[in-house]
Amino acid sequence: MKRLIFFKDIFNMKLKLISIFFATVCILSLNSGVFGASEQTPPSLSVFVPESRYTFPTVIDGTEVTHDFTIQNKGDAPLVIEKVKTG
Repeated sequence: MKRLIFFKDIFNMKLKLISIFFATVCILSLNSGVFGASEQTPPSLSVFVPESRYTFPTVIDGTEVTHDFTIQNKGDAPLVIEKVKTG
């Protein structure tokens, strides 16, 4: 009877070790994707505005005046202009 308990205990111990090993491998494989993503450099945003101010000439009241400002995206990330204010 003691031999059966001994073999049963060994079997249970091996089963626990295999379960712990399997759980560890699963956790490490899930985390490897997260760590791999952090090694990549995030896209950078670099805005270049050659002319940030423009002085309009004197005009008659009510006359529409326009000026085009050049804005260049020299980075890797998309440039989104959300708000523009006149001064």
